[in-house]
Amino acid sequence: MLRRPHVGVRASRALPGWLAVAVVFVASAAVLVLEIVGLRLVAPYIGITLETSSAIIGVALAAIAAGAFTGGRLADESDPRRWLGVLLLGGGALMTFVPAVVRRAGETLSGAEGGSVLLLAGLAVFLPAAVLSAVPPMVVKLQLATLAETGTVVGRLSGVGTLGAIAGTFLTGFVLVSRLSSSTILVSTGALLIVAGLALALYLRVGDRLLAAGAIVIGVLGTGIAAFASQPCDVETTYHCARVEADPERPSGQVLLLDTLRHSYVDAEDPTYLEFNYTNAIASVADALAPAGEPIDSLHIGGGGLSLPRYLDATRPGGQSVVLEVDPGVAEVAVGLLPPVEASVDLRVVDGRVGLAGLSPETFDLVVGDAFGGLSVPWHLTTVETVRDVARVLRRSGAYALNVIDYPPADFARAELATVRAVFPHVLMIGTAGALDRTVGGNYVIVASMSPLPVSAVEERISSRGTPIDVLTSLDAFVGDAQVLTDDHAPVDQLLTPFP
Repeated sequence: MLRRPHVGVRASRALPGWLAVAVVFVASAAVLVLEIVGLRLVAPYIGITLETSSAIIGVALAAIAAGAFTGGRLADESDPRRWLGVLLLGGGALMTFVPAVVRRAGETLSGAEGGSVLLLAGLAVFLPAAVLSAVPPMVVKLQLATLAETGTVVGRLSGVGTLGAIAGTFLTGFVLVSRLSSSTILVSTGALLIVAGLALALYLRVGDRLLAAGAIVIGVLGTGIAAFASQPCDVETTYHCARVEADPERPSGQVLLLDTLRHSYVDAEDPTYLEFNYTNAIASVADALAPAGEPIDSLHIGGGGLSLPRYLDATRPGGQSVVLEVDPGVAEVAVGLLPPVEASVDLRVVDGRVGLAGLSPETFDLVVGDAFGGLSVPWHLTTVETVRDVARVLRRSGAYALNVIDYPPADFARAELATVRAVFPHVLMIGTAGALDRTVGGNYVIVASMSPLPVSAVEERISSRGTPIDVLTSLDAFVGDAQVLTDDHAPVDQLLTPFP
């Protein structure tokens, strides 16, 4: 005859099954919301690199581990029912503080140095994630009525926590980020946790009322601080913090900043004015490809402020510029906050690699690669497979001009040059003298074609602009033994040297 397992006092204090599942699900989902949005909060100050993503993920995992360990200890030493509501309240209150804390700290910790990345990631994620991660082991403790059910209870609640994390990930990535600002997401999530914690504390009729009231007050104050904290962005896009700043030295000049990078410069009155060295380099290539005034059909992988499409429309009327921009927010800034563009500019919101694959062969005279995530070209746009696709859409006499940024020893620039040379027989590089001899680094413009390049004409146009850049045609010494990047192996973030 089977006997029912002994049900002790602790079983009578267990949460209803539905409530235990809901508490674990919500706490786990909130941690992943915080992790994803935390990356977006820190990006304006330290950029979006593999190191940034790794820091956020690593700090979040450390917080989960610390919270689970501490929560388990507290559950064994005291009644978990006293803590559950307070933990949800406290985690929610801390989450509402995150936007203001990151913005204030980011002004001091800006830059891609490892210490700044880790510290800012810690400020964005660790405390609220640790507090919320203490909830699941406490719920497990309450639900363990007998050792005979240990596997079932732990397995069920662990699975629920994982499902909550998945739900938080998908909800944030596919829904919330596209509709709400990062601050709004975190403050709203924190507020929901505060309400849930208060409701749970009232339901359980236990807990320290003073702590609960204090957590509510902190949450309200945090909400107010976050709501009135300075906003670094004009538009918080899917991938970037975008803002437009006026040039104090040129009344009609406007600079588009994406996170920490000055990405584009647009003169509202003179689209032929190009501020940056690399845009002058690419414009010089365009000028040298065909006689003055002759239309040029161009493809731009990466939109930014549309500086070069504006230039080509002004100097080469009759041509068509197709722009592939993955970030709808950047596209919105380019046509909304910056001066309007002409109908000859076809701006398409699509990933550069995906958009490139859908274009017809031999369609363009010029392809410009100017897509960045922080200082790094997205890795899938750097590979030999991408370069072959660029060659496919270029006309025989056309040219590919690719902008990259690197600093000594310039391993990424060297690898990208080797990759382009693996496809195109005629290649040159444009940059400052210090960049070309790898003493200072900066922007490199790699220019490639299936036909001989008009080197003299490019040099003449650069000279006429008075831009302090040079043309390098003997590339073997620069490339050295650099690897060719492929879809299977393109360690761009590891090769790239950030600004010292």
